[in-house]
Amino acid sequence: MWFMSRKPLAIPAPHEALPGRSDPIATAQVHHVSGRPLHPPYPGGMERAIFGMGCFWGAERLFWQIPGVWVTAVGYAGGTTPNPTYEETCSGMTGHTEAVLAVFDPARVSYARLLEIFWENHDPTQGMRQGNDVGTQYRSAIYTTTAEQAADADASARAFGKALKAAGYGPVTTEVAPAGPFYFAEAYHQQYLAKNPGGYCGLAGTGVSCPVGVGVR
Repeated sequence: MWFMSRKPLAIPAPHEALPGRSDPIATAQVHHVSGRPLHPPYPGGMERAIFGMGCFWGAERLFWQIPGVWVTAVGYAGGTTPNPTYEETCSGMTGHTEAVLAVFDPARVSYARLLEIFWENHDPTQGMRQGNDVGTQYRSAIYTTTAEQAADADASARAFGKALKAAGYGPVTTEVAPAGPFYFAEAYHQQYLAKNPGGYCGLAGTGVSCPVGVGVR
């Protein structure tokens, strides 16, 4: 991944963020693994889930392997700068985190199951980092697209926070917020580990199991 020395570890205020651009950056049009279109419109009945778990390469691979997930993509979410580039996001001056979009069929896989995978496959107590990856773009985040998702995300954060505390971890630092724009990342980032099977993957969970059915539908 791309590193920059002395990166800020606080999200910039809107007036401090980079200006970005009005037009989307160039990206892929189809999923490298499934061949399905990355961009909407998606089939009827699908829902969108958006997660930040640190480096988005390994995180995306987790979700495209789940039965019931129709398509995945990586991008930038939770910040201010419109249509940012990867380098701009990694500067810490856009406010975005590296994020995974999972478009899923709720008749085949529940949002609660996606939350379980999210919590168990990274450390949500590390603030502006995941392991050796340091910066605001690596923060843990859940961006919800429905009121039901928001309720489930909040309930799961409380339940997993209790399990983490019992295991000796600090408090959950995950940002849970309504989803704003999701900006698709450059083509080479999409399904990166399918194109580069030996590529970098910094995912590492805590070993703590996420409680199932505790306040989550």
